[in-house]
Amino acid sequence: MATPSDEFEPTRQSELAERPERTPPTTPIKTPPASPPGVTPGAAAKKPRPTRVSGAWVAVLVAIVVSIFLLVFILQNGDDATIHFLWVQSTLPLGVALLFGAIGGALLVAVVGAARIMQLRRQAKRSVTPGRPETSSPARRES
Repeated sequence: MATPSDEFEPTRQSELAERPERTPPTTPIKTPPASPPGVTPGAAAKKPRPTRVSGAWVAVLVAIVVSIFLLVFILQNGDDATIHFLWVQSTLPLGVALLFGAIGGALLVAVVGAARIMQLRRQAKRSVTPGRPETSSPARRES
């Protein structure tokens, strides 16, 4: 038995075929501005990576601030202090004496750090020397 919807189906299809298609209004396509060669279009939105020069500027600014604090410290601690070191006895302002102590400690740390860096470089040269087998990692051995 035919249903009422079956009777109208052919006419509905023919009406759809005769009806003109509607197209959405066209909008102009916006193209992004040309980027310099070697730069991807999405890279302009990213924050630039810090460089060595920017790191040097930060270090200079930190050094200036530390120097100002040291100067204030030395000026506020101007009372004389008697310093005894081995056979030498001297009288210095307290701030200057403490500054010399800090510089001595920094030099000691720098010497120990430089010795360690030289030791690591020597070890790295030995492990990469041509003609010598690598002994740094047993996992790299070929069977």
